[in-house]
Amino acid sequence: MSKKMLPVQMFAPGAIKENAIVLGERLVKQWKIPTDRPLQLAFGSFRQEITVVAAAKSSGLRISEPLARRMGLFSRPVLRATYSSTSRTLRLGPLISVLISRDHPDQPDKPFGSISMFCRELVNACRKQGAYVYFFTPDHIQEGSNSIHGWVYDNGWRQTPMPIADVVNNRLTTRKMENKPSVQHFMKEVKSRHGAHVFNERFLDKNEVFEMLKTDASLAKFMPESHLLTGLTVFKKMCQQYPVVFLKPVRGSLGKGIIRIARQQDGTYHTLATSSGGARRQIYPNLTKLFAGISGKMKTTRYQIQQGLNLIDHGKRPIDFRALVQKNGQGTWSVTSIVARIAGGNHFVSNLARGGTLSTVKDAVSRCMLPAEVKNSAYAKLHRASLDVAKGIDNYIPAHFGELGIDLAMDASGKIWMLEVNSKPSKNDNTPLNEQKIRPSVKRLLEYCCYLSGF
Repeated sequence: MSKKMLPVQMFAPGAIKENAIVLGERLVKQWKIPTDRPLQLAFGSFRQEITVVAAAKSSGLRISEPLARRMGLFSRPVLRATYSSTSRTLRLGPLISVLISRDHPDQPDKPFGSISMFCRELVNACRKQGAYVYFFTPDHIQEGSNSIHGWVYDNGWRQTPMPIADVVNNRLTTRKMENKPSVQHFMKEVKSRHGAHVFNERFLDKNEVFEMLKTDASLAKFMPESHLLTGLTVFKKMCQQYPVVFLKPVRGSLGKGIIRIARQQDGTYHTLATSSGGARRQIYPNLTKLFAGISGKMKTTRYQIQQGLNLIDHGKRPIDFRALVQKNGQGTWSVTSIVARIAGGNHFVSNLARGGTLSTVKDAVSRCMLPAEVKNSAYAKLHRASLDVAKGIDNYIPAHFGELGIDLAMDASGKIWMLEVNSKPSKNDNTPLNEQKIRPSVKRLLEYCCYLSGF
């Protein structure tokens, strides 16, 4: 099926019939679009019977303002178009929607908080690539409705009724919000009723990821030994087997709630726990006392207990790596970026939220006391491992993902380890918006949406 990018112009009521559209004569002939009988116009879930008028010198698409408003269109967008002669349907799009956690209508310059810049950048990318995007929160979902009161950008943010999109990107930042019955019902409904594609449809559970991926021999090599912490038996086994272990909340993020346990030569155990003020230290005389000390936390938090690794470091500050892996315009996984993260001075985790700093892979490994061959092969190994892990998530986790943040580590021998996988990679960015420059991660997100929607 042929596709074309068309600039869309809007005419005041009366200039053309409300349900007529004007297309260039050349395109009408090329696509064999009938002008003597009605056909269907589709934009997301929006459907309207229209007639086509061929114009000799026109190269875009002209529609009446009332029709444009019913579609949720503003400010002369550029859209992709396809025509199916069998169903006599002219389809415009892709229409993309992004489900976000909250909005702030009283802050017109930053209505989406820390991801406002990302939202504007996606709007700019859509204008350049021929797509249309809107943003909405769980509060905008109305059961059984064919439209959503979403946010669009038109020389400023405004809310307007929008059709259900071709593609929904789930950017909810809490499990509580994602598990709301209204949100779960919406995601099922838009797929079954409207054929929409929903990606990154759920959070990942750390233990689920490790349990599923370690069943594959080609992935098991990246996995530190990990178990769900179910009681004293597994706790004792891991603490006696490894000099350092980590307790990680199964549903945690941003390094919150991680506890590092180190066995000392005198038989005592030292713990470091992440907190907003830095790492909190405690000493326990033996394993029994230590387990008693953390068992209170286990009543409210499920933990994964994980083998401690001898990671490369810079000045005793551990280094790990975050790979952003996204599906591209062919629907296959590709690595968009890999950055090194160096832990903050008073923390043992590298998350930026905990005072960590970013560096290129090359710069980070060059600071470490490592053999030349380990330094030279670091990026290629991390690249390969992140792609393998992403494909493993697709193969073993029953959900649709389009982008993943994969945390990897490297030990002194150059071996790559997987630390965790995040299905909601951060979009927070405080760099000034450059309308001319769209980041590769945003371009790839849009490419995948076009692929999913058939545009």
